[in-house]
Amino acid sequence: MIATRWKTPLLLIGIAASPLLLAGCSQTASHGMSVASLTDAVTPSFLSSRSYKYSMKDKECLQRAMFFESNRSSRDGMIAVGTVVMNRLRSGQHGSTICEVVGEKGQFAPGVLTRPMNSRALPDVEEAAEAVLKGERKAKLKNTMFFHTAGLRFPYKNMHYTMVAGGNAFYEKRGRNWQPLSDEPMVAMASGKSQKTDPTAPVLVASAEPVVKTIVHADPAKQAATTAAAAPALPAKTTTVAAQQTYVT
Repeated sequence: MIATRWKTPLLLIGIAASPLLLAGCSQTASHGMSVASLTDAVTPSFLSSRSYKYSMKDKECLQRAMFFESNRSSRDGMIAVGTVVMNRLRSGQHGSTICEVVGEKGQFAPGVLTRPMNSRALPDVEEAAEAVLKGERKAKLKNTMFFHTAGLRFPYKNMHYTMVAGGNAFYEKRGRNWQPLSDEPMVAMASGKSQKTDPTAPVLVASAEPVVKTIVHADPAKQAATTAAAAPALPAKTTTVAAQQTYVT
């Protein structure tokens, strides 16, 4: 169980011996939201247009972080851990590859890169890692690079909690010089639903040209073709349907 195992808070290892490891921390976020109240505040993931070139080793390292740092029955929790890993990579402060980020000393679970991954949930972990590498993120964790086991309490005030998922409480460590990470643009995905069209339905073509009618009189003596310009044809009605923005939960 994640609540009773040895897992220590990310970046809080040794906190009992050295309170100075954290410049400030609090159970309550700066906007008055408690950690407990954030449990149900899990927001949909978003798809990022930022592409990332990765190796199979990078993918394995990401899987390992998700496997050992999150409740594997919670996809939200695994995606959240993956989001933190990618945020750390994006920050440029924790390594230049996923494996360097995950393997940074004292940051993730001990043995995260070497312990065997034995679980029937491994296919779910692999799917979640693949989704993160393709751009899936947790929107609430846009600037989050830290987390610890949910339920722990710390007497510091610079911990801005953003989400609780998969047995972890995620937070931003906002010091005096804190700056948000650069934006990751979001993309909308067109809905997969196709509009059915009736092949037998008449096709209306809009034209800007006036319709010209030829009128023939029955009296042969007065047979003369005259033309009358009719009102311009009305343009065909069109309906614009906005592309649906797909959010992944």
